[in-house]
Amino acid sequence: MITQNIALFNWSNGVIMIAIFGLVCLFLVGFLIKFMAGGNKNNNEPKEQ
Repeated sequence: MITQNIALFNWSNGVIMIAIFGLVCLFLVGFLIKFMAGGNKNNNEPKEQ
């Protein structure tokens, strides 16, 4: 019973790392969606000379 009260590891460091990883993933997905939604400008128009 006494072994259940002893903390063998610390959760806080892992939780912080997972949170940072999640934020980075969300940022990258958002950047990719923004980049894809921007699209490519139509370059088929004739140039004025």
